[in-house]
Amino acid sequence: MMDNKETQQTEPIDENVVNTTDENAAETSPLTEQEQENIKLKAEIEEQKDKYLRLMAEFDNYRRRTSKERLELIQTAGKDVIVSMLEVLDDIDRAEKQMVNSNDFEIQKEGIQLVFNKVRSTMQGKGVKPLESINTDFDVEKHEAITEIPAPNNSLKGKVLDEVQKGYFLNDKLIRFAKVVVGN
Repeated sequence: MMDNKETQQTEPIDENVVNTTDENAAETSPLTEQEQENIKLKAEIEEQKDKYLRLMAEFDNYRRRTSKERLELIQTAGKDVIVSMLEVLDDIDRAEKQMVNSNDFEIQKEGIQLVFNKVRSTMQGKGVKPLESINTDFDVEKHEAITEIPAPNNSLKGKVLDEVQKGYFLNDKLIRFAKVVVGN
């Protein structure tokens, strides 16, 4: 077993060695203020380059990700509407089968009317609404005039008298102009 006194003894420090290294450090690294400033500036430039490269990489990843998301959105944009219209298509198929098997025109008429109503309600559920045009003032923002005819009375001048093709809104944005006949 070792004596505790032996383990606690330390070697004496040679002050000449310490002083020599301090003098050598002073002799080998006399950096001027200009050199110190250059070193700081180079470090800042490297830091800014790193930040710039990281930012550019992050932006490039963002651009790729949003481009991919937009492409996926475009490819599946109509899926929701098509899936909802498949039910209507099933009803149309059933109505067609009924027309072949039945000679009762009143029942066929009633079935077809139900299909028409289902198409309208499905489209309205997706945000599609018809533009009401007849007997309203002609508006170039909503209507496309096909022709003008003499108005039956003065109160109908400049108003829509007939609608050749309906106009439609999708979520309150006009997606198709109404083709109309205007009174003059």
